[in-house]
Amino acid sequence: MKTILVLNGPNLNLLGKREPSVYGRQTLADVESLCRQACDQHGFALDFRQSNHEGHLIDWIHEAGERQAAGDLQGVVFNAGALTHTSLALHDAIKGASVRVIELHISNVHAREAFRHHSWISPVAQGVMAGFGIHGYVLAIQALAQQA
Repeated sequence: MKTILVLNGPNLNLLGKREPSVYGRQTLADVESLCRQACDQHGFALDFRQSNHEGHLIDWIHEAGERQAAGDLQGVVFNAGALTHTSLALHDAIKGASVRVIELHISNVHAREAFRHHSWISPVAQGVMAGFGIHGYVLAIQALAQQA
């Protein structure tokens, strides 16, 4: 059985507490449960992770590239949080690992502050999901399930 890796970056551990008017009241545990249901529905195992540290995310992207090349991983749903807008290192990791990534944002970043409009992840992502709340994770998993 192939796996879908869901990576969550800085501050996503605060879901449900941090700016609920923007991110909703659901917790990261709620997101994990939703992702598990979606993966079960499509016949995938779920590997769900969160880190506030850029280096951990980079290491996990490298690992994902190896797992995808070995045929064990379908792809990555990646909510990099604020690192989306600042991290060339994450861009380079995704590009270098040649891993299939769906960039995900709970809020519509394009309807928010101007500094959130640019993404270093988008140019190396297969697709971008933004503004659908935590349901965007389900949509991203569905998109990965459709890949050959």
